[in-house]
Amino acid sequence: MKYRLIYTQRAIRDIKSLDPKIKERIGSTLLRYKKEPLDYAEKLTDSNHRVVFDIEGSDIIVLRVGHRRETYKRR
Repeated sequence: MKYRLIYTQRAIRDIKSLDPKIKERIGSTLLRYKKEPLDYAEKLTDSNHRVVFDIEGSDIIVLRVGHRRETYKRR
């Protein structure tokens, strides 16, 4: 099944504020998610950045992207 990536306004702002190297790494990871997101999603181990997403049917809703210390804070 092919999934479609949908970004919330918050996720777009998060991505724009990232360092270019981090943006590129996260971008390539998200493109892999389009094939089968749960096969590519990894445990939270050594990476300092997080992508918080939800799956609704064939859509992947990207909710937040950023450093782990900031990603889960409510604003």
